[in-house]
Amino acid sequence: MTSVAAAAATRPGPHPDQEPRHGKNPLEWLRRHRVHAALCAVVAAALALALWTQFAPKGDTVPLSVNNAGPEGARAVTQVLGRQGVTVHDVGDFEAAMEALQSAPSPTLLLYDRNGFLDEPRLLSLMAAAERVVLVSPRLQTLAPLLTDIRQAGVVPDASPVLDPGCSLPDAEAAGPVSGDSGFLYEGGTACYRPGSSAAGLLAVSDNGLLTVLGSTSVLANGRLDDLGHAALAIRTLGSSPDLVWYLPTLKDLDTAGSPGTLDDLAPDWVRFLGPWLMLVAVAAVVWRGRRLGPLVFEPLPVVVRAVETAEGRARLYHDSRALDQARDNLRAGALVRLSGHLRLGPGATADQVIDAVARFLDQPAGRIRELVDEQPGTEARLVAWSRELDNLEKEVRSR
Repeated sequence: MTSVAAAAATRPGPHPDQEPRHGKNPLEWLRRHRVHAALCAVVAAALALALWTQFAPKGDTVPLSVNNAGPEGARAVTQVLGRQGVTVHDVGDFEAAMEALQSAPSPTLLLYDRNGFLDEPRLLSLMAAAERVVLVSPRLQTLAPLLTDIRQAGVVPDASPVLDPGCSLPDAEAAGPVSGDSGFLYEGGTACYRPGSSAAGLLAVSDNGLLTVLGSTSVLANGRLDDLGHAALAIRTLGSSPDLVWYLPTLKDLDTAGSPGTLDDLAPDWVRFLGPWLMLVAVAAVVWRGRRLGPLVFEPLPVVVRAVETAEGRARLYHDSRALDQARDNLRAGALVRLSGHLRLGPGATADQVIDAVARFLDQPAGRIRELVDEQPGTEARLVAWSRELDNLEKEVRSR
């Protein structure tokens, strides 16, 4: 031990100015583990991108929504209007729409109620609060309460994919032709973009200019905004005032005050205790009837069933299930057993032995007997006839 300690004490140590081989220098560690560091960086970047895509604010898929950047959305036209100095107020319900209309000096209201959620009182309130109203593809129940001369007049025919202004309205003349695909026609007031010689058009403006009806969502949608004169017509129709209230009614705007009561509202108070009581009764019934009753005990019943009834019942089952093969096999087996017993061949005799014995006993060719015994009837009528032939064969053997 003393010599080992002395050798360790006399062993030369590292020079003070010499850097340790496995020091803690970050650059040296990064150089030695550059592959792992690169992989970790790639994984961290991918994880950050995934988290950003999950938690980043997303738009929606509602048609003509200002937050929908898809082909059916209206984000593009609202951004263009914003660059033109128009403030677009995106409202989500009736109360927010009324508040936005009442706070602006001369607002324009865009209303696209594609499902008809608004009732007559709310429609009249919106019309009274707005300076101008632009209805997009309005339903009959939306136009009827407004007491206007504009009304529905059908759809744009397929033969008119592009419609020219055809009217003296300055906005339509400046915009030029627009698409008529999947558009609706309206008549009354000043009608523009009329297909053929029709009096109804894709765009209708009331005589006082306060109500504009646009029968196509393609004019405002992102996917068709740069086609024909869509952008020009949209901007001139919606950008006439500095404030534009963009209102798309939803299911929460539906008035449910007059709806009938639910089952909970109509049921008496004592019904709430009926459910737990029925559950308790059901559990008690399960415990009562589900207890172990012990093993089954076989006991012969004092009932005598005649053989003919058993045969008839089994025959009905075969008939109902159309089991021709099973019935044929049973009849063949029974006939062979009875013939074997009559000829005293013993229980171990095969079918061929029985057939040969019957042929010798009746002095007939064995092939004819075998053809009869091994026949496969294909129909119920043939099965009955074949069974009768087997019965005649047995009678002939017994009569000798």
